[in-house]
Amino acid sequence: MNLTTPDGRYFVVKGQLWRCSNPSLREDVRHQLVDGLMAARREVKAAKVSGDHAQLTTARARVQTAKVALGERGPVWWVGGSPNFNRCQVANTPYADWYPSLRAANFRTPGEK
Repeated sequence: MNLTTPDGRYFVVKGQLWRCSNPSLREDVRHQLVDGLMAARREVKAAKVSGDHAQLTTARARVQTAKVALGERGPVWWVGGSPNFNRCQVANTPYADWYPSLRAANFRTPGEK
């Protein structure tokens, strides 16, 4: 199950917030950026296997560039000055009350009310 915060800024994995891509990106642009990100991740993997430190550094920089362009890193894509809670535990953020209540509602056993 993919849990996304009510404001659409983050998704939750194992109790940790990860910033969502900027929803205002055009679909064709987002698709190109994701393709570039996946290619850069493959380059990271290849560089690790080869042991080429310079190649690894370059590949990791490409991953960072793609993630910033997608809005997942770097300056936040939303307005209003809300802080960035990327990579924070949900329990340590303003979403702390939302998350357990959502999990309780979605993880009930069959027949439970």
